[in-house]
Amino acid sequence: MNLLGLRSVELGVADVAAAARFYTEVWGLAPVASPGGAVYLRGSGVPHYLVALHPRATPELLGVTFDARSRKDVNALHAAVKGAAVGAIGVPAAIADDARHADSRDAPDRPRELAHVVLNSADVPRATAFFVDVLGFRLTDQTRMMDFMTCNDHHHNVAFAHADGATLNHIAFEVPDLESVMRGAGRLRDHGYRIEWGVGRHGPGNNVFAYFIGPEDFVVEYTAEVERVDAAYRVGRPDDWKWPPGRVDHWGVSDPPSDRMKAAQRKIRFAGSMAAA
Repeated sequence: MNLLGLRSVELGVADVAAAARFYTEVWGLAPVASPGGAVYLRGSGVPHYLVALHPRATPELLGVTFDARSRKDVNALHAAVKGAAVGAIGVPAAIADDARHADSRDAPDRPRELAHVVLNSADVPRATAFFVDVLGFRLTDQTRMMDFMTCNDHHHNVAFAHADGATLNHIAFEVPDLESVMRGAGRLRDHGYRIEWGVGRHGPGNNVFAYFIGPEDFVVEYTAEVERVDAAYRVGRPDDWKWPPGRVDHWGVSDPPSDRMKAAQRKIRFAGSMAAA
């Protein structure tokens, strides 16, 4: 595969300062740069930043960044996308130095890196085919709600959810362990943010989860213990992922996702050219 993993997300927000306070004081990220009114935030891991907040009139998803092995691989991916005739595409930009943090170290209840992004699509088979056939992702599981894909040994870095249109479903941040998910969830509750779904354990990916709605209705998730997979992993199909009546996860402790979260998961639109992808 030409891609190594999920690196960062770029978010447009109406109130950068308020969003930055949430992601630093409540969610557990740390600021690393603030050029031109934007704010870049890191986790406890190696990547230079996980989230970039940019001033916009309305909340929107500006971009999702994946790591590639080299400039040669970036060029190859560009050629593949161009050959797929998906619409207008720019030329690869100059690649700056790949800044990494030398002081990376797990911290209890603090995100280390991005785990995955889930995007909504009105045509999930088409979106999945593009990521698999053009970008080189590997399908890992399909449920009646989502297709899950990976570009490394994590069960999924990206998933597409069946929906009426192209919007952001949620962004998941990986923390060290179950204890961190619980402690992080407690900190969010202390700050007045209720758990919208969880704490529980998913089927595909087998990861622990707790979902929240952050500023401007971005849905964010703490997750841990994401399953690692290799080429021998058998792709699950919808019939493989059915819960007994009254359950929405492995444990059967959590209530279903809140109606408020379901609404927020359809709200954040893609900016500009992303909407055509």
